[in-house]
Amino acid sequence: MLLSCSSIIAQDADTLKYEILSANDFEINYKKEDKAILIDVREFFEYRKSRLKNALNIPSSGNLESASDTISRDSALYLYCTSGFRSKRAAAFFGKQGFSKVYSLEGGIKGWKKEGKPIEKKRIRRRE
Repeated sequence: MLLSCSSIIAQDADTLKYEILSANDFEINYKKEDKAILIDVREFFEYRKSRLKNALNIPSSGNLESASDTISRDSALYLYCTSGFRSKRAAAFFGKQGFSKVYSLEGGIKGWKKEGKPIEKKRIRRRE
C-alpha cells in the first residue's frame, strides 16, 4: 500500500510544471539566474502599493496568453501574488505554455514580508 501511494505522489510531482520556492530560495535563485523575470500577478491596485523590487505587473486576471507570447521561453519566470494562490495558477499556465523554468513564491508577498525581505512601497501611477 505504501509503495502504491508513493508512486501516485511521484506521478503528481512529475506532472507539475513549476516549482514552489520558499522566500529565501526564491530570492537566491532569482538573483543568480541570468534570464530571470520577476512577475507580480496581483492586480495593479495591489502592485502599486507594494511590490518586490524590479517586478513587472502582469495580473493573472488579465490575458496571460498574450503576455506569454512576448516572453522568451528561455527565461526563468519568478511569480508571486499576495498569498501564493494566484501565482501557482499563473505558474501552471506558463508551464503548460512551454516555459521550463517557472517558480512560484511560497506564501506570496505575505511570506516574503514574514521572512523580513525588502518591499518597495513607493506608490506608482498607471501608465496611460
